[in-house]
Amino acid sequence: MDSLARPAQRRGLSDLGIRNLFIIPTVLFLIVFNIFPLIYSLGYSFTDFSASANAPANFVGLRNYRELLGDENIWANFVITAKYVIISVSGQMIVGFGLALLLNRTFPMKGLVTTLLLLPMMMSAAVVGLFWKLLYDPSWGIINYALGLGDFAWLSNPDAALFAIAITDIWMWAPFVMLLSLAGLSAVPKYLYEAAAIDRAGTWYTFRRITLPLVAPILLIALIFRTMEAFKTFDIAYIMSTQPTTEVIAIRLYKQAFQQWDTGKSCALAYIVLIMVLAITNIYVKYLNKVKER
Repeated sequence: MDSLARPAQRRGLSDLGIRNLFIIPTVLFLIVFNIFPLIYSLGYSFTDFSASANAPANFVGLRNYRELLGDENIWANFVITAKYVIISVSGQMIVGFGLALLLNRTFPMKGLVTTLLLLPMMMSAAVVGLFWKLLYDPSWGIINYALGLGDFAWLSNPDAALFAIAITDIWMWAPFVMLLSLAGLSAVPKYLYEAAAIDRAGTWYTFRRITLPLVAPILLIALIFRTMEAFKTFDIAYIMSTQPTTEVIAIRLYKQAFQQWDTGKSCALAYIVLIMVLAITNIYVKYLNKVKER
């Protein structure tokens, strides 16, 4: 019996070793490229280090954080970012979920239409920014022509530039919300709609009592992902406009790090943004858990 058990035990150890052979490189990759830079940049956030200066980093404690949190311009950037996040994410949720409701039925060439609607989010953000910058151009862009706005300068107008960039982001990422919403709608049991039809329930009542509650967890997941990404928006806003009213916090962070070369302070700003995003995400997750418990 012992002779039969030993080969099986050796096989088990061998399988475990093979499994570790695949897991260990992944763990090392995550440590080297994710965890280590986080810890390294956290250390720099407490120094006056500058990547362009040939000088050692001096420990300054919480000075960088105090100066950033006391800077009115930084808070103005956060306000701009908050406006952008609210406009962009709200638009993505409404447009994406609306498209999902329209596609949640059988019609000819449904697969082709769905694929075409998903194309924007597959494109590079830089390409999308340049493309929409041309569309907004008052001289040859088609948006002013289609809306009859004449030579209205979207991206040069301090009041309209942020909305123009948010519309671009909605066009690009509403398909992501649509895709998740379609997955949630397809999982709703059909017998619930049949029972509602038998009870002669109206369309609005069916949507409010059946569709929305069952799809709400998926919508919240989409909301979490898109809020985190909207806070990090850089390329579209940087390419499309140079107005002060469109300087989201990611652009301010870029200027701090690579134009002013204030590396220590830029690391501190990055961690302030990280803490804010984590706090907002934590609120969403708590609400998501409450929705799942219903």
